[in-house]
Amino acid sequence: MRGNTYRNRLVRLVVSVSFVASACGSTASNSDRVDARSVDVATNRDSLPAALLGTAPPPAGQSVRYFAPDSQTTGYLALPTDDGPHPAVILIHEWDGLNDRVRQVADALAREGYVALAADLYRSRSGSNRDENMALVREARDDMTTVIANLDGAQRFLRARDDVTGGIATIGWCFGGGIALSYALGGAHHEGTAIFYGQLLADPAELARIDHEIYGTFAEMDSGIPPAEVERFVAALRESGVPNDVHVYDAVDHGFWLWVDRDPDRQLAPAVDAWRRLQAYLSRTLLVSLWIR
Repeated sequence: MRGNTYRNRLVRLVVSVSFVASACGSTASNSDRVDARSVDVATNRDSLPAALLGTAPPPAGQSVRYFAPDSQTTGYLALPTDDGPHPAVILIHEWDGLNDRVRQVADALAREGYVALAADLYRSRSGSNRDENMALVREARDDMTTVIANLDGAQRFLRARDDVTGGIATIGWCFGGGIALSYALGGAHHEGTAIFYGQLLADPAELARIDHEIYGTFAEMDSGIPPAEVERFVAALRESGVPNDVHVYDAVDHGFWLWVDRDPDRQLAPAVDAWRRLQAYLSRTLLVSLWIR
């Protein structure tokens, strides 16, 4: 079983090596504007994880305590079916806390061959309305030392496992997307950061501290993080020499990727494209790190 896993990874790795060679040797950005109405991809529902469509079965993983200083912090762990070892991903929830949609995405990533740990930055709490969500966001952002320590704990938990290769990326949405970027700047070394419509910054000196490629997916109609802000972010990444794959999708709004079922006619096509980009990104960042090791 393990031998087949490595062979499959090497096939995927060969497909992505040519891209890596050019991306790592260049400061050019891939910050494209993508029209959601004309994305040339298969838009059938089978192209996306069921989690994004609201049709996934109940979460099948397990609750785990990964942050020793706080016994109330409870993450969610989803594992591939074979022995591995596997690369790993840390999922960072939206503003309302760790919910079943994020757990189901963790299950989907486990089926892709990643050990997936959904972090809990709210100490097992969640919000049910805007005021509650914002209170939890403010509490977390006011104590970023603990947030970074929490995610460092998630990394230690994963790196200590025999079924993890050591290659780890973070994936965050909304509040979690901004936290993923903050963690890339201030956390322990890791191999990848995927930001879905998260809070950004545009300081080249700060961004120069990032030592890996950045993935970003954003929405044209997002008034909180408008395209102009994304462009400034990409320009700063470019000036800093940080490779990136950042796209703004036209005609969709904030949250379109994690909640495709809210407007599938509009959101399905760009969500498929963003999913395929994410699959390729994780392959070239985490599988190349496995190959180099």
